[in-house]
Amino acid sequence: MHLGAPSTDKVRNVVLVGHGGAGKTSLAEAMLHLAGVTKRLGSVDEEHSNLDYDPEEIKRKLTINLALAPFTHKGVKVNVIDTPGYADFIGEAIAGMEAAEMALFVVDAVAGPQVQTERLWKIAGDMGIARAVFVNRLDKEHADFDAAMVALEAKFGHRVGAVQIPMGKESDFSGVIDVIRMKSYRHQGAKEEIGDIPAEFSEATEAARDRLCELVAEADDDLMEKYLEGERLSQEELEVLLDKAIAQGIFIPVFVGSALTLQGVEDLMDEIVTFFPEPTAHGPLKTVDGDEIPFSTSGEVTAHVFKSLSDPYVGRLSFLKIVSGTLTPGTELVNSRTGKKERVAHVFKMTGKETEGIEGAPAGDIAVLAKLSDTLTNDTLSASGKTSFAPLPTPEPLYPVAIVAKTKADEDKLGTALKTIVDEDPSLLLTRDEETHQTVLTGLGETAIDVVIARLHDRFHVEAELEELRIPYRETIRKTSQAQGRHKKQTGGSGQFADCWLRLEPNPGGGYEFVDEIVGGRIPRQFIPAVDKGVQNTMTEGVLAGYPVVDVKVAVYDGSYHSVDSNEMAFRTAARIGFRAAAEKADLVLLEPIATLEIHVPDEYAGAVMGDISSIRGRILGMDAPDPGEQVIKAQAPYAEVVHYSTHLRSLTSGTGTYTIQIESYEQVPPDMAKKIVEQYQKERAEGH
Repeated sequence: MHLGAPSTDKVRNVVLVGHGGAGKTSLAEAMLHLAGVTKRLGSVDEEHSNLDYDPEEIKRKLTINLALAPFTHKGVKVNVIDTPGYADFIGEAIAGMEAAEMALFVVDAVAGPQVQTERLWKIAGDMGIARAVFVNRLDKEHADFDAAMVALEAKFGHRVGAVQIPMGKESDFSGVIDVIRMKSYRHQGAKEEIGDIPAEFSEATEAARDRLCELVAEADDDLMEKYLEGERLSQEELEVLLDKAIAQGIFIPVFVGSALTLQGVEDLMDEIVTFFPEPTAHGPLKTVDGDEIPFSTSGEVTAHVFKSLSDPYVGRLSFLKIVSGTLTPGTELVNSRTGKKERVAHVFKMTGKETEGIEGAPAGDIAVLAKLSDTLTNDTLSASGKTSFAPLPTPEPLYPVAIVAKTKADEDKLGTALKTIVDEDPSLLLTRDEETHQTVLTGLGETAIDVVIARLHDRFHVEAELEELRIPYRETIRKTSQAQGRHKKQTGGSGQFADCWLRLEPNPGGGYEFVDEIVGGRIPRQFIPAVDKGVQNTMTEGVLAGYPVVDVKVAVYDGSYHSVDSNEMAFRTAARIGFRAAAEKADLVLLEPIATLEIHVPDEYAGAVMGDISSIRGRILGMDAPDPGEQVIKAQAPYAEVVHYSTHLRSLTSGTGTYTIQIESYEQVPPDMAKKIVEQYQKERAEGH
């Protein structure tokens, strides 16, 4: 056993992010293989990836879970974090960025920077971590490095600059030129050959070197002045500046290669340990109280749980970024959320699904702990329990579905299994809608929900299915009406008797009001609350289509009783009868929830989105342009039309649109739709549902 990393300055945390299918997992597999961690190169396509090991990942051939790929290179421990590129699993990418100091964006050489790359680029900037780019698959047909660079600069600005350039293109791509060290690197199998720059690439290399010096010189005023006066930066000056410029985000280095043929990968590993920022470059981490904790091995142990995972054999695994102190087996930590103590029996490093015990992990390193009793994603562990780091900035889940067990036997297990899955993943939300009596699971999209259903089956042996999500309609009245509620039952011995007259009035926006207008003891005082209760129970059940009745003023103004047979239960029943009779004469109507949406889209999609809102019975409330090229559309639409708007908006805007949604009001359902809803309700009642 050994320490995870010898010291904080010998740690590099690099998260691989970008659009799905760009080759992030393949790049991580290539680095593991070249570092000697794996004996053969893992492959997603051939289904023997070390990092995409979940059954759903193998089946879908895409990354779903964040995975760790640690290796040691030239005495430095590099924690590579592989993340999904699919929008439904963006929470995993954000968790990976939380634990890293460098986000390495993997970009396909043919497709260039795609939608998810742009979205994650902005998030990385907001999170304050350094950024770099690896242009992958330069050996593919139609791969064009120059075109990729033009696209990168167009999307991400002039700070993007090449530190490697390719030798050859498409099938002739044979290696890379390191513009920093001015050497060529070719891979023959797993063996790297370092040589001089071929003459045919000297001009392109000089141009790239000049551009590199110009960009990094901005990190130092004196050297910038020297450069502008026409003096060349020395090799030493360039290397010192690179460290500074990359860490501060002044310069965004672009690397090139092919993960599958290993071209450029070993040179990338050299640059990671030489120029990528160490944990202290991130600056101190902020707590929820506004305190700052620097990365340092001195002080008490503090760690942030950025990911949880339930392993069927090991139990719950907690992925930690150590912020201060050194975490070792035998340490006792306190969870700041629960106040409970957690004793650390073993400290692990993890490669894909394989765990290996280590003697400890210093500040800045990443470690994995097993079987912590009540520790979840976003929790903070520390020796004192007084520190709480801010939670991950995970997007709000907006795709709700109703989930049910397939069989009675599965019913008992479903709740526990769902809670375990949701506890692991902050991008999932589980609620019980008491109004519609449904268990509602909300995720970031349809695929995320599909994966949950599959995991219930694979990991917990629970069969679940989705049923139609019930929209929380309401019922109300438009007219004043009155009716008698009379209940009489005689079954030998004492019977039941109650009689009440109710008047119903519309009460728009005023909710429910109950008024006692009884005079002369027509109904004894002690039975008036029973009338109120009977009315409320009936309103909850609904009259027209089984939805709660709202905004009604109810007065009880007359009635009669029997000295022996009248009781609370009888008056409750009479009130139910009276309310239903009066409501049926009061012009009952259905109300539907109206959602207010704030939709963020690039300029080119604004027209399509506004047209679509109009087509789904919606209305535009206003528009704003907070940033160049972006429109914010505020709109209202019936919730039934936008309950699954995330999938729709993704399709309309090629994945570039985002939105927030809130139910803020209710409006009358159009008569033709109301008729269908009432007919469906009556059909279900007749069938005994």
